[in-house]
Amino acid sequence: MIKTIDYQEIDKQRTDNNYVLIDVRSEGEYKKERIPNSINIPLFNDEERKIIGTVYVKESVERAKELGVEAAAKKLPSIYKEIKDLDKKFNKLIFYCARGGMRSSSIVSLLSSLGVNVLKLSGGYKGYRKFINENLPEIVKKVNFAVLYGNTGVGKTKILQELEKRGYDVLDLESYANHRGSLLGSIRMGEQNSQKLFEAYVYDALRKRKSNTVFVEGESKRIGRIIIPDYLFTSMEKGKRIKIDTNMDVRIKNIMDEYVSDNDEELINTVNLLRIHLSDVNVDRYITEIKNKKYRVVIEELMTKYYDPMYNYKNKEFEIIVNGDNIQDATDKITEIIGIYK
Repeated sequence: MIKTIDYQEIDKQRTDNNYVLIDVRSEGEYKKERIPNSINIPLFNDEERKIIGTVYVKESVERAKELGVEAAAKKLPSIYKEIKDLDKKFNKLIFYCARGGMRSSSIVSLLSSLGVNVLKLSGGYKGYRKFINENLPEIVKKVNFAVLYGNTGVGKTKILQELEKRGYDVLDLESYANHRGSLLGSIRMGEQNSQKLFEAYVYDALRKRKSNTVFVEGESKRIGRIIIPDYLFTSMEKGKRIKIDTNMDVRIKNIMDEYVSDNDEELINTVNLLRIHLSDVNVDRYITEIKNKKYRVVIEELMTKYYDPMYNYKNKEFEIIVNGDNIQDATDKITEIIGIYK
C-alpha cells in the first residue's frame, strides 16, 4: 500500500530538515516549473519521456510501460544510492511527478518494498498548483506591503537585499521572475522563469514571512513575460509608498554593476530591441558607444531620455522620500520609520 500525503498537510507541518520533496519528472519539466526547494531525480530524461509519450499515444499503453521500465531500470542503482543518502538527512522523503501517476507511484512502491520510508504527493505537481491557486490569493490578503519606488538605478534592489540581510521580510519579484522588468531587464539574467515558478516562489516567500509587513519593489504589471496576478498587484498598489532618490553618478554606478560585465554582444543585442521606441539613429549611436566601451554615456542618456520620462514620479504620491546615495544609510532611514507600517 502506497502512503500518500496532500500538499496542504505538508504546508501545515513544514519544519526545517523534516522532509524533502523529490521530483521524478524529466530535467526539462523540472526546469520549467517545480515546487521550490525540491530535488530533481528523474526517472526519464527529456528524450526518453518524449519517446515514451509518443508510444503511449500512437501505439499502446503496454508498450509505453515496457519502454518506461527499460529506461528507468538503467538508472535504478544510482537513484537508490541518492535516495539512501537523502534518507539519512531527512525524516520524510516525498516523491512527486506530473499528476501523482505512474512515475511517482512506481518509485515509491519500489522503495517501500526495500524498506525506505517514502510517501507520494497526492495529485503530483498538478495538485500542488491547485493548492497555490487556492491559497496564494488568501495569503496575500494578510500582508501589508511597504513598496519601494524610484527611477531606474536608484538602488531599490540593493536596499531590498539589505533589508533582507537585516531580517526584514522581503518579496523579491525580479529575482523570482529572473528578470529586472524593463525592456533591457534580461541582461546578465539568463532564461526567464515561468509564470508558475514565479508564483511558487512568491507563495514560498510569503509563507515563510515572520510578520505581516513585507517590503517589495514597485513594478509594472509585467516583469518580462511574467504577469503579476491582479490580487497581488492591487495589494501592492494599496501599500505604503517609499520613494528612493539619488544622484545621477550613483545611478550610473548601480546600472554598471548590474548590467555591464564583459558582455558587449548581449548589450548590443538587447539595445537593438529599443528600435521600437527610439530612432535608428540613436540606437546605432548607442551601439557604437558600447563598442567603444563608453557605457556611462549610453546609460545616462537612456535614463534621462527613455526611462525617467516613463515614471515621472511626483513627491506627493509618497509617504516617505529617502536618499539612496548610501545603501546602508537609506536602509537605516527606512527601518527607523518602520512603525508606520504596523
